Amino acid sequence: MDLNLNRADYLQVGVTSQKTMKLLPASRHRATQKVVIGDHDGVVMCFGMKKGEAVAVFKTLPGQKIARLELGGVLNTPQEKIFVAAGSEIRGFTKRGKQFLSFETNLTESIKAMHISGSDLFLGASYIYNHYCDCKDQHYYLSGDKINDVICLPVERLPSITPVLACQDRVLRVLQGSDVMYETEVPGPPTVLALHNGNGGDSGEDLLFGTSDGKLGLIQITTSKPIHKWEIRNEKKLGGILCVDSFDIVGDGVKDLLVGRDDGVVQVYSFDNTNEPVLRFDQMLSESVTSIQGGCVGKEGYDEIVVSTYSGWVTGLTTEPMHKESGPGEEVKINQEMQNKISNLRSELEHLQYKVLQEREKYQQSSQSSKAKSAVPSFSVNDKFTLNKDDASYSLILEVQTAIDNVLIQSDVPIDLLDVDKNSAVVSFSSCDSEIRSIEGQYGTLQAYVTPRIQPKTCQVRQYLIKPLSLHQRTHFIDHDRPMNTLTLTGQFSFAEVHSWVVFCLPEVPEKPPAGECVTFYFQNTFLDTQLESTYRKGEGVFKSDNISTISILKDVLSKEATKRKINLNISYEINEVSVKHTLKLIHPKLEYQLLLAKKVQLIDALKELQVHEGNTNFLIPEYRCILEEADHLQEEYKKQPAHLERLYGMITDLFIDKFKFKGTNVKTKVPLLLEILDSYDQNALIAFFEAA
Repeated sequence: MDLNLNRADYLQVGVTSQKTMKLLPASRHRATQKVVIGDHDGVVMCFGMKKGEAVAVFKTLPGQKIARLELGGVLNTPQEKIFVAAGSEIRGFTKRGKQFLSFETNLTESIKAMHISGSDLFLGASYIYNHYCDCKDQHYYLSGDKINDVICLPVERLPSITPVLACQDRVLRVLQGSDVMYETEVPGPPTVLALHNGNGGDSGEDLLFGTSDGKLGLIQITTSKPIHKWEIRNEKKLGGILCVDSFDIVGDGVKDLLVGRDDGVVQVYSFDNTNEPVLRFDQMLSESVTSIQGGCVGKEGYDEIVVSTYSGWVTGLTTEPMHKESGPGEEVKINQEMQNKISNLRSELEHLQYKVLQEREKYQQSSQSSKAKSAVPSFSVNDKFTLNKDDASYSLILEVQTAIDNVLIQSDVPIDLLDVDKNSAVVSFSSCDSEIRSIEGQYGTLQAYVTPRIQPKTCQVRQYLIKPLSLHQRTHFIDHDRPMNTLTLTGQFSFAEVHSWVVFCLPEVPEKPPAGECVTFYFQNTFLDTQLESTYRKGEGVFKSDNISTISILKDVLSKEATKRKINLNISYEINEVSVKHTLKLIHPKLEYQLLLAKKVQLIDALKELQVHEGNTNFLIPEYRCILEEADHLQEEYKKQPAHLERLYGMITDLFIDKFKFKGTNVKTKVPLLLEILDSYDQNALIAFFEAA
């Protein structure tokens, strides 16, 4: 059965955060439901649809930005009480809008995540987790990295309360009371958690997770160890996942998986006989999807997917057909409804145009006055700067609540700008949504000047740090059998100071120093697959890597940072000669592939001329015929990786210079000879050159 869904926009509120829209339970099967939503203006609004119009049930006064909205109530009864988190306060409303709860948690950080189960309240601030029962403090946990979401396995189905934290360091932390029962790594920084089928699946222990790099998975949280059931990779490089829900939109009696992403993609996955997810539907909206729910809002009897977007639109993707085949009487009725709606919209538009004209005239008159004051209009910017593991590039995504006029990108370090298919900007050596490649060792700041299409003209500046080891990504396991080079620092520095240096050098490190006296972080280079182990405490830092260049960059940057703060560092290092050959072998397949790709692309034009001249390709050897057949694909791939070969050459050159720098020898004069060897590349000749030099 094909799934055909038609879009219907219901209304717009203010800018919304992740998971701030819910559908209130229906009074009976497939009856229309009310929508409740909270926005950045602090307004909670509940509305329903009547004759195609959104009618408010209640609307609160503005206040602090609403970060989360959840439904609750007595266990095993309809969950129709509305709870919102704003700042460090939790407020509760009935479905009619009467406030019955105002609970000040006294948390030192604003609430970012919330889950409600009966009288239990689970909260996550940036690094703090708190569990309350009947508004009384029960349990507390300080996380090692930022908490993105929090959930609890269904207490009515399981013997114990089992909260789960989704943390930025690619880890789900399963708690028991105030302690971590165990941790499990997931394939990306988890941004959202949800109970499978809305109730934890057959066991009550099945948990869905979505990640900021667009992966989706199901994991069973047992009392002893996690069981990873399935995972959907992000092959098409879609956006990060912000929201998920379980609802039978297909109508086959099995709940489907609804997914909303930060690039505006809405997806529906059904489950086959083996309980593996299969994509059934996807649609692109124009902005990030902050909340998603399955239900019935527009018209009774027609199921739909209801989403809220970043700029506050509440939109339905409904099973109700756009064109109906019905009797003449009903057809007239539908037309009359539509005519009334169009008439109302026209009069509303005319009124708005008249109001705009009045305000513009008023502004022109006041601007000519000697006491004139001009206020800069404020606007909200949603930005994301993340490292893509697959191609070692950064994605910069910028979203504004109104239309963007232009974005100026400025960088004080050399970067390659890579255009992507989903980029909606017209690029003139700057772009509003592009992928960015940097070179490790060169660090600085990337600035984005965002100018929306509003009057008077205004601009916001966003800054993104390009770190010295910008292509490294946090991991939790490394191969300890690799040949490692070691850098050791000792001196009169505190644990907080050495942690701040590591934060400066490497991405994905929590800003706050972790609890304890000593910490170990593992990293992997997304471009070369080399690894780094950093262990540090007060007065000592030890860094180990199988890539000499990584150690060289750390040595230079850390000594510079210590000098800035007038801290005297004792630096020692141990270089493992075997590591150089090991790194060259890691580079080999990438270099060989890029050289072959470049060679094939260079041949395409000549082969096409031969084809035109001869009229066919039968005379060509199979290898050349294959190049012609794949010409478009090869050129597209080469275009996407314009500086790939140069980067690999640069890394090999750096490795060569760094190897001898630690021996106290300057070999820069031998670099032209090295480049000659690379142009006629042979792995054994390259290794021999490194060893002979």
